[in-house]
Amino acid sequence: MILTLLDRLEEWLITFLIGAATLIIFVAVVHRFGCSVPVPAIQDLLIPINMSWAQELCIYMFVWMAKFGAAYGVRTGIHVGVDVLINRLPGKTRNKFIIFGLLAGALFTGIVGTLGSNFVWHIAHTEQVSAELEIPIWMVYLAIPCGSYLMCFRFLQVTWSFICTGQLPHHDHSHVDGIEEETIPPDVNWLEMDDNLHPHDLKHKKLGNGSKEGGGK
Repeated sequence: MILTLLDRLEEWLITFLIGAATLIIFVAVVHRFGCSVPVPAIQDLLIPINMSWAQELCIYMFVWMAKFGAAYGVRTGIHVGVDVLINRLPGKTRNKFIIFGLLAGALFTGIVGTLGSNFVWHIAHTEQVSAELEIPIWMVYLAIPCGSYLMCFRFLQVTWSFICTGQLPHHDHSHVDGIEEETIPPDVNWLEMDDNLHPHDLKHKKLGNGSKEGGGK
């Protein structure tokens, strides 16, 4: 139950940050364009509105999104990895290397999270604020320990799951949420389909035409 709640919170936070940042950037661009329109009424309405904070806020939102998105990537298996050599190893040796890699990732992110926590602790005792929003700068850097510790937890979670089940999280890049998969038999040879919607195997097509012509003769 707790893990499910954490998963949903992670997904909601990433979705909110992406959506809000996109909306803010759109509004800022429209505002900047409207201020340059040579219409006094529009300029009098838009110029007094201060949107200088939009760029800074979006940068901070993307930083938080990237840190939590990295943890989401570990959980769902969407990070890019080179496993050609690992997959050629014998089963037990391969499993040991996979576990070593996951634990190394957990160790690295744990160290980054600890160093980030120490940095945030020291900077929180200063009066540094951001340039435009004038918020305490430690709130921005808090993304480092929070995101790194969550990523460390995800590495440990994937490691434990792999030890218990022998399976790693795998993301199907061809799948789109909300779209039902078509029921296509797995043994369909697209190159042999007799239609104009799919590419044809030229060799097969030539043989097919030759056999038909030979049959006609």
